[in-house]
Amino acid sequence: QVQLAESGGGLAQPGESLRLSCTASGKIFDIFGMGWFRQAPGKQRELVARIQSGITTYGDSVKGRFFISRDNAKNAVYLQMNDLKREDTAVYYCNAKGDAGVTVDYWGRGTQVTVSS
Repeated sequence: QVQLAESGGGLAQPGESLRLSCTASGKIFDIFGMGWFRQAPGKQRELVARIQSGITTYGDSVKGRFFISRDNAKNAVYLQMNDLKREDTAVYYCNAKGDAGVTVDYWGRGTQVTVSS
């Protein structure tokens, strides 16, 4: 099992920045990819950013504004969110993909990001 703990959410005004952090513990040697998803009220969970084997992937709505990075020594993944917009308001979930014979998705509990003036 892998446990994920997120931090760094909160309230920001439009145009401001926030940085989310996620630290993995447990069977971390199984992890081969990490990322962030978000879910706004009444909407489906969507990919924000993912990093796997050094390759990054971003959702269209955050390209050029959000940046994902990973620190393998700390078993952590970060999401730098710049130029925040009201539509970025959502619960942000850390995700890890693990190899347990089959691919397994692990999820954090989520951290709220609210963008409002």
